[in-house]
Amino acid sequence: MKHLRLFAFLLGATATLLPAASPPPPNVLLIIADDFTHRDVGCYGGQAYTPSIDSLARDGLKFTRCFQAAPMCSPTRHALYTGMYPIKTGAYPNHTFVSRPNTISIAQRLKAGGYRVALSGKRHVGPEDVLPFEYLPDPLNGKNHRAFLASVAKEKKPFCLVLASHNPHSPWTEGDRSRYDAAKLRLPPGWPDTSETREDYRNYLAECTALDGEVADALAMLTETGNAQNTIVIFLSEQGTSLPRAKWNLYDRGIQSACLVRWLGTVRPGTTTSAMIEYVDILPTLLEIAGQPRTSDLDGRSFLPVLRGAADTHKEFVFAEYTNRGVNNGSDHYGIRSVRSARYKYIWNFTPTDSYANASLHSATYESWTRAAAAGDATAKTAIARLLHRSEIEFYDVVADPEEFKNLSADPALAAEMARHRAQLDAWMKAQGDLGQATEMEALAHMKKYIEDPGAAAGDTKKKKGKKK
Repeated sequence: MKHLRLFAFLLGATATLLPAASPPPPNVLLIIADDFTHRDVGCYGGQAYTPSIDSLARDGLKFTRCFQAAPMCSPTRHALYTGMYPIKTGAYPNHTFVSRPNTISIAQRLKAGGYRVALSGKRHVGPEDVLPFEYLPDPLNGKNHRAFLASVAKEKKPFCLVLASHNPHSPWTEGDRSRYDAAKLRLPPGWPDTSETREDYRNYLAECTALDGEVADALAMLTETGNAQNTIVIFLSEQGTSLPRAKWNLYDRGIQSACLVRWLGTVRPGTTTSAMIEYVDILPTLLEIAGQPRTSDLDGRSFLPVLRGAADTHKEFVFAEYTNRGVNNGSDHYGIRSVRSARYKYIWNFTPTDSYANASLHSATYESWTRAAAAGDATAKTAIARLLHRSEIEFYDVVADPEEFKNLSADPALAAEMARHRAQLDAWMKAQGDLGQATEMEALAHMKKYIEDPGAAAGDTKKKKGKKK
């Protein structure tokens, strides 16, 4: 009997020495829009009807200063998935691919932590050995998503599911246009008021609401499958719309993104932060949450303390690049780089006297602006001049002038600030191996279509109507 009591005592003592079981790592649902200007999102003060997206702001954290490294789909997504800036990986023009040897992405990194990592919807990335997602059928399909979650549940693994919508990328063919009265819409500052502008803007907003319906379906799926509590939901609006002076530009309408994070029980609901983050910071943040190491090749830094409410700042400077060479309907080249702080933005146009052209100049909206300008409309003349004619250096007070209309580069009182920002930009370009104009002229070598068909460099064709890319 004594032996039994001693055994029971030792068993109890041993049990108390065992470490407590660690909670399972959270799942990740990453929802990415396509060409959605952050200022048009409902919870950011926009006119788009986005109740489901807005619910993420009520239930989580809204970032007011989230930025991308490029104002185009393909380099933006490569940077998001790799945690590295576009030129570093070689994925810097549009319709591009990673060429940097030994680059790995979110897929390999989270798989190493036991995750299943899948992508549904828009891809626009490559090659697959660098980005080996479980690719679910395109377009977004709730049935396929639920099948994936059921498979994950059987394996008792955490998941990272990327839902990459095609909305509201042009052409704007989806959504309920009757919700929006084109005549009553508030046009963004500086836009000429033409009927074509209002029609395009209405159709775009309707497709923003169609995107919101996809978000609603995704959130409902989490609840129905019992995954709402232990899933971090991140919504990103991507770069701005293809309407003029947003996408294909380094103004905030082109490189700033909506970023909403819901993490029930960890992120305080209904909160807002002005901490400056970049898309390259999202992967390191997820790695820290998953208990995976951050390797030295990553450009981003984890902002987990911001999510937990332990910090209200993150970065002092954010960077971006634009490569016009190779874009649809683009001019031969028009390279741009920028650095932004909380108050100022410094933009360097490599060849400002050369022509600036891309698909935004072939829209019904822009064509209506040219007609209005020819008829003497002063607003249209100014809007076109801002788009086509730029000085080599642009410098803006983005707090006082959020539309970046007043170039302060000639103001001697700001010379020190300009020098400080230029030094940061030069250091970043050097670290990325960015040679400026020489890097721009090498862009076609980083685009699959030009490698497969060198003759394509003679000129791109317009994107086919009715088809999203």
